[in-house]
Amino acid sequence: MTVAREIRLKSRPSGMPTHDNFELVSVDLPEPGPGQVQVRNLWMTVDPYMRGRMNDVKSYVPPFALGEAMQGGAVGEVVASNDPSLKPGDLVQSMLGWRDAFNAPVGALQKLDTHGLPPQAFLGVAGMPGLTAYVGLLRIASLKDGDVVFVSGAAGAVGSVVCQIAKAKGHTVIGSAGGPEKVAFLKDIGVDHAIDYKAEPDLTAALMRAAPDGIDVYFDNVGGEHLEAALTAARPFARFAECGMISMYNANELPPGPKNLMLVVGKQLRIQGFIVSSHADMQAEFQRELAGWVREGKITWKETVFEGLERAPDAFLGLFKGENLGKMLVKLA
Repeated sequence: MTVAREIRLKSRPSGMPTHDNFELVSVDLPEPGPGQVQVRNLWMTVDPYMRGRMNDVKSYVPPFALGEAMQGGAVGEVVASNDPSLKPGDLVQSMLGWRDAFNAPVGALQKLDTHGLPPQAFLGVAGMPGLTAYVGLLRIASLKDGDVVFVSGAAGAVGSVVCQIAKAKGHTVIGSAGGPEKVAFLKDIGVDHAIDYKAEPDLTAALMRAAPDGIDVYFDNVGGEHLEAALTAARPFARFAECGMISMYNANELPPGPKNLMLVVGKQLRIQGFIVSSHADMQAEFQRELAGWVREGKITWKETVFEGLERAPDAFLGLFKGENLGKMLVKLA
């Protein structure tokens, strides 16, 4: 018997979550049973979608249960195994983050071949965020030759990959992020026009200066004011990939919709939301292209790392305060 720690949802938040909504608990972890392995987590991810799972509402994934360990992407090392397909020392991916160790059947795990990338990259650029960028830009927004691409949340885990894929394919890219450090990062990865939305009194005017002839693709991670600006700047037949709207995730009352939504009709815009899990068929294609882009130096990434399971709530809350540059991660071991 060993002792493991896990973070549980103690109460459901109203508006912005607080530390009072989480609790850190120690639990006894027995030896793995038949067909099970025991995993020591090395890294876990925190992602904006987890905020929705803290609410007791029906959605595309079930809500977190009160008094139980939360869930999320993690990479760990097998320390004991009762299944021949995995052996101690193997690296595995799971959705059993928010804990430092666990037992699970092999069906809940995916053996990880890193192909020379650091293991935590498979929680970011080579994992769900990277695939989200790929799917949203190429399938949902149907990227075409000559498109001008606007990305909100452009310095985040998803947005920064969107920017770099678009640049790798030869497009003009406009990225919006908050603060000079993030703007500098966007310039480093080749974004043509980087907008510091926190320093702009009029985001729509800033976007129009960057794209006087309009935009063809909008990859939305933010919603709100950014969506309004994109609607104004859109050319006829522009395509919007609606990935997230983090500006509204903690609202107690939803704000009014975009006041210029009527532009959708006259400009004949296509606006489509998507969930990456519905597009798993693109995983192999994405990984092949990503490997080439990384080798050629066309895609790089940043990580913001918090140390220790007890810091996981700090990392999660930091997402909504704009504290992450690139992927927000928690290093567990």
